[in-house]
This record gives sequence, structure tokens and C-alpha cells, in this order.
Amino acid sequence: MPAAQSTSRLFRFLPPHRRPQGTDITAVAGWTVAAVATAIWLVQPFDWIKKTFLEKQEPEEGRSQA
Repeated sequence: MPAAQSTSRLFRFLPPHRRPQGTDITAVAGWTVAAVATAIWLVQPFDWIKKTFLEKQEPEEGRSQA
């Protein structure tokens, strides 16, 4: 298990009972997804997302290309 060894080296300064476990990392990932979903729900930037990523922008006619 190389991942466990690198994690143990990373948190070596912590006592063994204080080191993060796999369930801690899973919980952080879950709460991060929940926080991002809540932020998107509160702000609701769907028009901006649609305009920025889904619609093709028309080239400006007044600009000259060098």
C-alpha cells in the first residue's frame, strides 16, 4: 500500500490517533459536494453558464485583424 505510506509520512507530525482516516477524507469530499451544490443553488448562474459555455459567440465585425 504505497498510498498509506505516503499519507503516513505526510502526517507524521500528528499522533497516530489524530491522523486522518479514509472515512474522514470521504466525509470531506461529501461535504464539499454538498457545499458546491448549495452555492450553485443559491446563486443560480444558469444564464451565465449557458451564455459562456453553450452558445457560440459571434465575431465582432468592427475589429480589423492584423
